[in-house]
Amino acid sequence: MVHKADLVIIGVSVGVAVGILIACLVFFAIRWYKRRANLRRCANERSAATLPIRVNGLGTSVDFSASISTTISIKEPEHHSQGLQHSWWGHHSKDRFVSASGIPRYSHKDIQKATQNFTTIIGQGSFGPVYKATMPAGDVVAVKVLASNSKQGEKEFQTEVSLLARLHHRNLVNLVGYCVDKGQRMLIYEFMSNGSLANVLYNEEERPLSWEERLQIALDISHGIEYLHDGAVPPVIHRDLKSANILLDHSMRAKVADFGLSKEQVVDGHNSGLKGTYGYIDPEYISTSKFTTKSDIYSFGVILFEIITAIHPHQNLMEYINLAGMSSDGVDEILDKQIVGTCNPEEVRSLATVAHRCLRRSPKKRPSIAEVSQAILKIKQRHLKKDTMSFAGEDFSRMLSHIEEQQLELKNLSTVDEEKR
Repeated sequence: MVHKADLVIIGVSVGVAVGILIACLVFFAIRWYKRRANLRRCANERSAATLPIRVNGLGTSVDFSASISTTISIKEPEHHSQGLQHSWWGHHSKDRFVSASGIPRYSHKDIQKATQNFTTIIGQGSFGPVYKATMPAGDVVAVKVLASNSKQGEKEFQTEVSLLARLHHRNLVNLVGYCVDKGQRMLIYEFMSNGSLANVLYNEEERPLSWEERLQIALDISHGIEYLHDGAVPPVIHRDLKSANILLDHSMRAKVADFGLSKEQVVDGHNSGLKGTYGYIDPEYISTSKFTTKSDIYSFGVILFEIITAIHPHQNLMEYINLAGMSSDGVDEILDKQIVGTCNPEEVRSLATVAHRCLRRSPKKRPSIAEVSQAILKIKQRHLKKDTMSFAGEDFSRMLSHIEEQQLELKNLSTVDEEKR
């Protein structure tokens, strides 16, 4: 009996020891996992918060829209994803994210009130409706509601907001807020009172743009793209440059919008795999599926011809461009009729030459955005110089006319005096 009792005691002791050992291993494994997850999250926050901005670009580039598309395909387990999002927004991380991005986060209720229950719609973008909103402080903004059928998770959306928030330039439509609430994601941008370039060019009710305004708009767009390509670290490829994504403020100054938000084209109900908008897409990208900064240059070339002709790419613009390219003054035939006779033909031809260079088949033969900006600036300077000389000539003629009138008055006065004598 004693022998059996000893065996029972030994068995129980070993069982307890093994149980304690297993419990310790589980405890340390859980601690290690939580610590690793926390370090990874902190590292992600730190990297998102310290995206630098520089004056001159490097050779590498980031594709914002590509980051959106790749994050869509990443699926976390549902319970883990929900827990992570809850901890992100429910605790102190929320304040950290807002301070890191510098962009305020609004609730669905805030946006609902600012848009008068979403009744102030001003446009319909490829990602969803756009509303005009008046925020509590009185600022007027534009609210872009992203499609609810997107599979992008909140964490990935937060990362996009943090990245977009770091791109600031006078020729970019700046992000001023966002909303992640009630299953909806919204981006809040500064409001541009004159709408899109496409609307101004193709809406007959709008006042036609003068040639001087068109030159300035072309220069503004080039400066916005130049910042994306050469001013951000790493450089940003827009991927969806088009006249509808160029917005105009109260002074008809242009700003580039929707950078980092390009959407995959759908053909016959199926995803084509192509990002961008037909009529603006680089043919090289279609054949190779490689998008570069030179693809943005091609799209900008199309926009330049839109500015010159007021012909939409979907109205066979490329055919007109090819015909115009057969002679040095061919662009005269497709110039917007609303500005014929009010602009210098040489300036129009010079801008068309720049646009033709942007549309070269080989990306290597296309100019950089810095070269394009410089070329447009020279055209603008020549325009201003001629205007100044013209004004000076008019002033001189006016002065001579005034002197002649004074001399005639003096002569009449002297004649009257002689008659009185």
